[in-house]
Amino acid sequence: MHALFGNYPGRQHAVAVGADAGDGSCRTAQSKLYWDQRARRFASQGSGLAAVCAYGMPWFYNGAIHLLQYLALRPWLRVPSGTRVLEIGCGVGRWSRRLASRGASVTGIDLSQHMVTEARRRTREHKPKGPCNFLVSDVSAPAVTGRFDVVFGVTVLQHVLTAGQFERAVQSLTDHLAPGGRMILLEAAPSRPVSRCDSAIFVAREERLYFEAFRRAGLKCVTSIGVDPMPWKTAFLPHYGRLPRPLALAILMAIMVVSVPIDLIFGRRLRQASWHKVFVLEHESPLERCIPTAVACRLPGADA
Repeated sequence: MHALFGNYPGRQHAVAVGADAGDGSCRTAQSKLYWDQRARRFASQGSGLAAVCAYGMPWFYNGAIHLLQYLALRPWLRVPSGTRVLEIGCGVGRWSRRLASRGASVTGIDLSQHMVTEARRRTREHKPKGPCNFLVSDVSAPAVTGRFDVVFGVTVLQHVLTAGQFERAVQSLTDHLAPGGRMILLEAAPSRPVSRCDSAIFVAREERLYFEAFRRAGLKCVTSIGVDPMPWKTAFLPHYGRLPRPLALAILMAIMVVSVPIDLIFGRRLRQASWHKVFVLEHESPLERCIPTAVACRLPGADA
């Protein structure tokens, strides 16, 4: 489950995310229907990026997003053979297969049966070095047993809309992280509150809310880096679906031509300006649990 900036074009109405509004099981069913519909339409096309990146966006946009994600995540994709990995929101399995190709034993979960079916098909064709299994499961209560050396997720928690479900998801993932293991998450996490891209399936939580949830779950942030500091993409996307398509594509292409090189060069260093951030997390020690949050979440290498 990986739409990056809400569902564009044809963006649905925004929803409140500060508290649990409505029934959680109903929200899960609605999300499952949405992702199943996307998977039916896009999962088998090309590399499947239209199913797991930004909905309805052109190939050059989703291709650039995938590249930026890969470069930000590359240090943590180099896992030793035999590493036990849980990937949440695995979509068509693009990251699961990459990790399994290094010999990792990967379990990928996704809310959508159609995503899982496509992930299995693509994995049979690619035949990675390590075992790679896929299950239909909700990130708030993963249907897996045991603990994993790595818990890995790319733009997944940003689709968990309510505060209660978000807290439960973070705690559940923490419970499945082995002692000494690491959780690697890439999420839309602006440094300041920004709601212009929020929709019925997406919320850009302020990074402070992530740190607070990690802390309550007993996690510490080992490091965090940026991904995409150039702001023009997110500023333009709410307007994309309202313009004539040729004009929208021309403007988007111009924005990408200017933005992507800057993101590629400076993305990891300018984390405060980045829309997306990578969080690298570990279990806190009993002593660290006593440290005030402001100290425990101080980030090495973060720009001022």
